[in-house]
Amino acid sequence: MRLYNTITREKEEFKPLEEGKVKMYVCGPTVYNYFHIGNARPFLIFDAFRRYLEYRGYDVTYVQNFTDVDDKIINRAIEENIDPMTVSQKYIDEYFKDADALGIKRADFHPKVSENIGGIIKIVKTLEKNGYAYNVDGDVYFDMKAFKDYGKLSGQIIDELEAGARIDVSEVKKNPMDFALWKKKKEGEIAWKSPWGEGRPGWHIECSAMINKHLGETIDIHAGGKDLVFPHHENEVAQSEAYTGKTLSNYWMHNGYINIDNKKMSKSEGNFFTVREILEKYDAEVIRFFLLSVQYRHPVNFSRELVESAANGLDRIYTARDNMMHLLKTAPTGLSDSDQVILDGYQKHKIKFIESLDDDFNTADGIAAIFELVRDMNKDMTELSSRELILGTLDLLKELTGVLGILVKENDVLADDLKALIDERQEARKAKNFERSDEIRDLLLEKGIVLEDTPTGVKWSYKR
Repeated sequence: MRLYNTITREKEEFKPLEEGKVKMYVCGPTVYNYFHIGNARPFLIFDAFRRYLEYRGYDVTYVQNFTDVDDKIINRAIEENIDPMTVSQKYIDEYFKDADALGIKRADFHPKVSENIGGIIKIVKTLEKNGYAYNVDGDVYFDMKAFKDYGKLSGQIIDELEAGARIDVSEVKKNPMDFALWKKKKEGEIAWKSPWGEGRPGWHIECSAMINKHLGETIDIHAGGKDLVFPHHENEVAQSEAYTGKTLSNYWMHNGYINIDNKKMSKSEGNFFTVREILEKYDAEVIRFFLLSVQYRHPVNFSRELVESAANGLDRIYTARDNMMHLLKTAPTGLSDSDQVILDGYQKHKIKFIESLDDDFNTADGIAAIFELVRDMNKDMTELSSRELILGTLDLLKELTGVLGILVKENDVLADDLKALIDERQEARKAKNFERSDEIRDLLLEKGIVLEDTPTGVKWSYKR
C-alpha cells in the first residue's frame, strides 16, 4: 500500500509502527452547528479508509475528536442565552444523526476538549518549563521560533509568514506567528482553573493532548481536510514534538476541497449547505457514493447534475444485485465447469479493486472495478446460471461494496401493504384491467418502489 504523505510530498510505502496495527487520528467537528458538506468529506473519506485498512487485515484504533470549547460555541451560547456545554452536546447529538445516515462508523474514541483539560494543562506546563511557551498575564503562547522545524508540514517559510502577519496591538507576543496554548478568561466565558489563572485551551493544543492520551506519542496516520494543514496541523506538529521530542505522525493524509457548482463554498456566495439540508433533497447513500467517486486528494465539484449522475451509477449496482436476487429464486443447483470459469474470472475485478485502493486510496478506480464486475454480471447471468455461481458472485459484489460502505440497503423485505398492492396489480394484469395496473404502478413509484415485469415474474426495487 502506498500513501501520499503531506509532510514528504510524495507517495510512500505504508509501514505501520507495529505490524498489523494502525493508530489513526482524524480531526472532528467544532460542535456549534450542523456540519456542512465540506466537513462531511474528511469524515466520510477517512471512515472508508479505515474500513479498507480493516479489510486488509489491520487492527485499527481510530480516534476522532469533538471541539466542544471554542469561540463559536461561546458566541452561540450567548446568542441563545444557554450554557456552552448545552450547545456543544446538542450538536454532538446532531452530528451522530447525520454521520449515521452517511454510514460513518463510530470512532473507537470520541474525546472532547472539556474532558481533557488536565492533559492539556500538563502539556502546556511542560512546554513552558522547557522554553517553548511563555505566559503573558494569563495568556500562554507557543514560541514558534523556539521550534526549529516549524513549517516542515506545510512548507511555509517563517520569514515570509512573519512578513505577511498582522498582530493585534493588544497582544503581547514575541513573534507575530506565536499561537495561543491557553487563553485568559474573558467576562462571561466558560473557564477552568490553571497555573496561569482561570481560562480555557487554545484550539490547536486539544488534538495534541487527545492523541497523546489515546494513541501515544507517535501515531501512524493523522488525517483531515486540506484546510487544516496550516496553521492547525502545523501547530500540532510543533507543540507535540516540542513536548515529546518524538515524531507526531509518520503519515499525514489530507483531502481536497469541495466546490459548489464550480465555486468555492462560502456563506458570502450563498452556496453554503449543511449535510442536514442536503439530506432533505438527496439519499444519504448517494451522497456517500458521490464523495467516494473522486480520489480523495482531488477537488470535488458538488452540483445537482453530478449528484444525479452518481445516483444513476449507484442504481446500476443495485439493479445488478437485485437482478441476481431475482434469478436466485429459480436458479438450478450445481456449479458447472463453465460457471466455475466465470466465477474464477471475476477475481480480476477484486485484484483491480485492491490495486486501486492500495494506490493512495484511489476510490475512483476502485469503483470503476466494481462497475466492470457489474458489466460482466449483467452479461453472464441468465435463468440457466447455477445457484452457486449467483451466490458466489453476490458475495464478491457485497465484499467490494462493503469496503466502501455502499450497497447497504436490503431488498428482500417489503411492507405488507406494499406487497398487497403488487399482488393486486398482478391480478389486475391477469384480468386485463390495465388502467388499474398502471394506477398501482404509479402509486408504488410515488412510494419509491420501482416495478419491472420479467418472464419469471414481477421484480421490484427501491428507487434511489
